[in-house]
Amino acid sequence: MTGGQNRIVWLNGSYLPAAEAKLSIFDRGFLFADGIYEVTAVLDGKLVDSTLHMARLERSARELGLRLPIATGAIEEIERGLIERNGLQEGLVYLQLTRGAEERNFLYGEELEPTLLLFTQPKVLVDVASARTGIAVKTLADQRWARRDIKSVSLLPQVLAKRDAKAEGCDEAWMIEDGHVSEGASSTAYIITHDGKIVSPANSQRTLPGCTRQALVQLAEEGGLTLEQRRFTVEEALGAAEAFITSASTFVMPVTRIDGKPVGDGKPGPVVTRLREIYVDHARKSAS
Repeated sequence: MTGGQNRIVWLNGSYLPAAEAKLSIFDRGFLFADGIYEVTAVLDGKLVDSTLHMARLERSARELGLRLPIATGAIEEIERGLIERNGLQEGLVYLQLTRGAEERNFLYGEELEPTLLLFTQPKVLVDVASARTGIAVKTLADQRWARRDIKSVSLLPQVLAKRDAKAEGCDEAWMIEDGHVSEGASSTAYIITHDGKIVSPANSQRTLPGCTRQALVQLAEEGGLTLEQRRFTVEEALGAAEAFITSASTFVMPVTRIDGKPVGDGKPGPVVTRLREIYVDHARKSAS
């Protein structure tokens, strides 16, 4: 498995060692965070929920008026090429698309050539201790921009939220807006009520439409579970039977503490445990 500067990346049409990959200092992704990204899980050397990630990539690009330089089908083949070249069995493939490089100006030229970068990152996704113990989250005021439905590379509020959460011994931050949980710093937030209902905010401009969420919702419904798409408060979360997050890099992860207080009995509950099993099984069977 290749990592660090020895890994092979793909940049603007070429596979090359990471140490040889060069970007212009005038790239608008660097100067203005004028770009988007995607993260797709890799399990058993295959892409998980790739169709959902490519659809979200196209939507984010469309919302910002960014041009995809190649079709999503070709992007998937590049991702598979990176997986093979880097010997990746379990981990992530990152993609970053920016508007391109030119002289610094808030207004941009209409004929810019986009910058497209892809790289792999090894990570254990399935056999992780936190799936057995649960994670702790810290609640923080949501300071992000209004278009959170776009997967923008402008992630400074999330960086600061993660930093503050770690300082409190927590693994993730839950962003609070108008007294309600909007989502995690890099995840979708859920609770499970005492009557077994899954509660999570509906997709809107307030939240990123999670691909893992979309897949899990369908799996839950097929399993006879009920999803209520609505916001919930921190107090409701602390009084819930269970809580959890989803993301491409964590799959389904139980939340057992919020702001230092236990959720339920402070251990991963049966519904979240089952949902994780269902999702991992789905990931293995449907990966391509």
